Amino acid sequence: MEKRTDVNELGEFGLIEHLTKGITLKHASTIKGIGDDAAVIKGDRACTVISTDLLVEGIHFDLIYAPLKHLGYKSIVVNLSDIYAMNAIPEQVTVSLALSNRFSVEALEELYAGIEAACKMYNVDLIGGDTTSSPKGLTISVTAIGKVAEEKITFRSGAKPGDIVCITGDLGAAYLGLQILEREKQVFLSGPDVKPDLEQRNYIIEKQLKPEAAKDAVLHFHKENIVPTSMIDISDGLASEIFHICKHSKVGAYIEEAKVPIHPEAEEMALKFKLDPITCALNGGEDYELLFTIDPEHLEKIRYMPGAYIIGEITHKKDGIKLHTSGGNIHDIKAQGWVHFDPNR
Repeated sequence: MEKRTDVNELGEFGLIEHLTKGITLKHASTIKGIGDDAAVIKGDRACTVISTDLLVEGIHFDLIYAPLKHLGYKSIVVNLSDIYAMNAIPEQVTVSLALSNRFSVEALEELYAGIEAACKMYNVDLIGGDTTSSPKGLTISVTAIGKVAEEKITFRSGAKPGDIVCITGDLGAAYLGLQILEREKQVFLSGPDVKPDLEQRNYIIEKQLKPEAAKDAVLHFHKENIVPTSMIDISDGLASEIFHICKHSKVGAYIEEAKVPIHPEAEEMALKFKLDPITCALNGGEDYELLFTIDPEHLEKIRYMPGAYIIGEITHKKDGIKLHTSGGNIHDIKAQGWVHFDPNR
């Protein structure tokens, strides 16, 4: 009998490693292939950075509570975030759609209004894509393309002991916004005449439905001649992303709980849902902030960087990846994050 291995045994990143372990790069112009936020191709004057993502209805979004215009905007932003995570500036995107016949021209106009709004906000050009039919639902595929000087490229693999660990904004809000939306979805399904109660939690709802990429942080790096030693965007939760940096850089880290920024609205809702706010920040995901490390020589510049927070330090690999709690305890950080191949979906 032929062996059958469930993809859940490997997880998303284990599956990628398994499927691509035999792939070798053949061209000198390919500086970075699979394994970072984006691939990097060397050019004559600068490097081209390329990233692609799929958003699938029922997995990544739910049209019961996600307006199509917001979805179009978000589909662009989540891809641009990967480009910024390489310390690059996005310039172009392509958008491809697979859709069922339940989507009208007017519905697609709404989706594209959001796509165009994001392109305008981030000064990128929509240069192509594809549209095809699907037997069910909607799938959106976006490829983002950016540019960066070779000496400014930031990978996940450059962190070293003594580097400062920083993030560009508060965490956990998008996850808690999702909890409200999912709760109200169940209320709607049980009685469509009941008006949704979003509790005026505009900040955390917007962080889920219409996130923003950390464009200003990368512009600040370029202006101040700062090149982070490593960087990654926070799409699967702080815990998962610090694990990626530590794995690729072969280092350890400690994070100070008291220094992880959590918006007051997110903290209030976490407590209302009987959740630990720091757990939401560590494992919630979809914040699309940047987690980065810098050499201590840039510490003063980062202290005065708008929206930046210093949350820890890179240590030696043998020291592990630790959370220093507000109560004075030290715990191992476990990367739970979002399960991409959840069998219950």
